[in-house]
Amino acid sequence: MAKTADKTPKKTEEPLQKSLWKSADRLRKNMDAAEYKHVVLGLIFLKYISDAFEELHAKLSEGLGEYAGADPEDADEYRAENVFFVPEGARWSYLQARAKLPGIGKDVDEAMEAIEKENPTLKGVLPKQYARQNLDKASLGALIDLLGKIGLGDATARSRDILGRVYEYFLGEFAAAEGKKGGQFYTPAAIVKLLVNMLEPYKGRVYDPCCGSGGMFVQSEKFVEVHQGRIDDISIYGQESNQTTYRLCRMNLAIRGIDGSNVRWNGEGSFLNDAHKDMKAEYIIANPPFNDSDWSGELLRDDPRWQFGVPPVGNANFAWMQHMIYHLAPNGTLGLVLANGSLSSNSGGEGEIRKAIIEAKLVDCIVALPDKLFYNTGIPACLWFISHDRRNHNFRNREDEILFIDARNLGQMITRRNRDFSDEDIARIADTYHAWRNKDGGYEDVKGFCKAATLEDVRKHKHVLTPGRYVGIPDEEDDGVPFEEKMTKLTEELAAQMAQGQALDARIRENLAKVGFGV
Repeated sequence: MAKTADKTPKKTEEPLQKSLWKSADRLRKNMDAAEYKHVVLGLIFLKYISDAFEELHAKLSEGLGEYAGADPEDADEYRAENVFFVPEGARWSYLQARAKLPGIGKDVDEAMEAIEKENPTLKGVLPKQYARQNLDKASLGALIDLLGKIGLGDATARSRDILGRVYEYFLGEFAAAEGKKGGQFYTPAAIVKLLVNMLEPYKGRVYDPCCGSGGMFVQSEKFVEVHQGRIDDISIYGQESNQTTYRLCRMNLAIRGIDGSNVRWNGEGSFLNDAHKDMKAEYIIANPPFNDSDWSGELLRDDPRWQFGVPPVGNANFAWMQHMIYHLAPNGTLGLVLANGSLSSNSGGEGEIRKAIIEAKLVDCIVALPDKLFYNTGIPACLWFISHDRRNHNFRNREDEILFIDARNLGQMITRRNRDFSDEDIARIADTYHAWRNKDGGYEDVKGFCKAATLEDVRKHKHVLTPGRYVGIPDEEDDGVPFEEKMTKLTEELAAQMAQGQALDARIRENLAKVGFGV
C-alpha cells in the first residue's frame, strides 16, 4: 500500500542571527538601545577573538608538526598566525565560569583592558562599561551564557562567516531600534552593496571620510573576495568623529582581519582636522550626514578643498562632495549618498557649485533612490558617482554624457517603516551603469528608468540633475485592444456608474421623504 504524503507544513529553521538577536534583545530590559549596542557587540567581539585564540592554543599545546616545541602562552606565536593573544583571565571559558557571580561586570572590563594591553592595535578600541550600575549583572551573565553556546571564531565558524552575519545583523537591528540616532553609525547594507557593486573596488586605496561602523570597507573586502581578487590589493583609509562609533568600526574591521590602522578618530572631524591631508584614493565611498548645518563652515571660507565654489555655511552637502573630489586620485572614482536637494538646490551658491562640477565633466552617474531606505531620515536621497579621467581609464569615453537612473520604484517594504533592495534590484542598477560605462556594453535607454543624457541636455535643464527630468515616463504596455473598443468600454462603464448614482440619489430622496424631510 502506498504511503500518503505528509502534508504537515515543515517549520523552517530561524536564521541563527535572528534567533540570537531575539534572545539578546530580551535581556536588554530597560536599557537604551544606544548603550546596549556596545555591551552586546563588545561581547560578540570578545567571544570571537577568544574562540580563535582557543583553537590555536589547543594546536600549540598539542605540539605536533609545525607547532612542535611551541609555547602556547607566548603571544608572538599568535601574532605570527594573525590571531589576537587573549590572557588567561580574559578567555571566554574563564568569564563564562564566573557569569553568575555579582562581579562579572568588573571581570569583563578587566578582560577588555588586558586584551588591549597585549594587542596594541586594539588600544582604546574595546568597550569597558560592563561594571556600571545600570547594567543588570544577571542579564549580563545570561548574555555571556547565550553567546557561549555558539562558535564565532573557530575555523568552521570563520568558513561560514557566522560572525560576519551575526555582527551585521545586530548592527542593522540596533540602527532600526535607535531610529534617527542609529543612522549616525550605520548605512543600510543594500545601499553599501549597491555603491560597492557599482564602483568595483578591486585594487588601490578605499577611503571613507565619515566611516561610521565601517560597512563600506567590509563590503569592499567582500567584493574582492567574491570576485577571486587579492584582499592585499586594497588598503583602507577612513575617519570618524564620534568616538564610540569609531570603536565599533575598529572592532568591525578587526573581526574580519582587515587592517584598520589608517582609520582615525578625532572629535573635530574631516573638515576641521583632516587625518589624511595628502592621501589620494582610487575609490571613495561614503554616506555623509544629510544637509548638515553644524559643520563649522564659517571657519573654512578660504579652504583649498573648495575648488568649485565655497559651500554655504548652513549646508555641508557640497563641502563633503568637494572634500572627496580633493582626495580623489587622477584615475579615481567616488560614490556618495546625498539628500535629493543636492540635485537641484540653488540656495547659498549650491547651483553654481553643481554647475562647475558638471562643466568640469566629473559627474558620471546619478541614481534617484526610493523613500524609506534609511533608518535615520525620511529625506529623499540619491547617489552621485564622480570620476576623474572619464575620457578613457579602462572604459569608454563618456565625458560629454551623464547617466541618469530613476530607481524610485524599486525595492520592497520589509517593515511598515523601512524598504530594502533585493539582490536583483542592486544588480539591475549596477548592470545598467556598467553597460553604459563599458566599451561595447550594449547599453540602451529605458523609458522611465534610465537615460544617457548629453552635457547639452543638462545645460538645457540649467544643470539640474533630477533623474525624473531625463528618463521620462514609462510607456504603458500595449494590451492589443483597439482604441475604439477601449473607448466604448469606458463609455459604457461611465454610463453604468452614472445610472447607479442616479438610482442611489432617488432612494435617498425617497427615504428622506418617509421621515418628513422634503427635498
